[in-house]
Amino acid sequence: MLHVGGMRQTSETSFEPDWLALREPADHAARDEGLLAQAAGLVSKGSTVLDLGSGTGSTARAFARAGFDGFAWRFLDNDPALLQNASTRHPDAVCVVQDLSYPEDIQFEGVSFVTASALLDVMTGAWMDALLAQVAKANIPIYAALNYNGDMHWTPADTRDAQITMAFNTHQRSDKGLGPALGPDATATFARLCEAYGYRFHTAQSPWLLRPEDAALQTALLSGIAEAAHEAYAVDAPQWAQARHAVVAQTLAFIGHTDILAIPT
Repeated sequence: MLHVGGMRQTSETSFEPDWLALREPADHAARDEGLLAQAAGLVSKGSTVLDLGSGTGSTARAFARAGFDGFAWRFLDNDPALLQNASTRHPDAVCVVQDLSYPEDIQFEGVSFVTASALLDVMTGAWMDALLAQVAKANIPIYAALNYNGDMHWTPADTRDAQITMAFNTHQRSDKGLGPALGPDATATFARLCEAYGYRFHTAQSPWLLRPEDAALQTALLSGIAEAAHEAYAVDAPQWAQARHAVVAQTLAFIGHTDILAIPT
């Protein structure tokens, strides 16, 4: 079911379907199984789960893949095309097109649990504060997975890796449409706000561990990292990417993420 809600100007935090499909297997493999099970244990069968920035519904598929299903999913995203895809793949889900820029406009009535994936690090501290204010008012747990944490390294190493990572992290903190994004600081900021709103806070590491057989994802990822690092200040990022592309079939990549579970006390 695809519903179109009231929209303000759409933020820039939208992603290409091909990229989302390419990264989904790595996302599913990376999620911390223990924290996912703990999160699923907070939701009873038939309860409504609101997935923020849902894209094509990968979070719901991650729960089902881990053996946790029977929830009533409500997908919320600012991209109608992604939600049309989600509606096709999850015909029982309710899909709502809505700008995520304004958490105060999100409807939490009837929602038992909130999820988000690869979202918090592209948002601002003010946005996160506004979201938690709404979620805390409704006394709802929230599970936010796959938040980029700033840690990247490759084997074999390149002498430019550290500089590229620092430049990329600088870019991750730039404006993504709402103001300066939290980037690698998302988890620490979320923890501080959770304490202020009376939530217990749990984290687990969920890194991408990419191998030579993940060459397609590695190739796309390297191009994106190099472009962002170059936009920040790394003038030799294109040369770094060219060198890394040449050995991608022999490369192991570690891209750090953190999963978060916040439970109202």
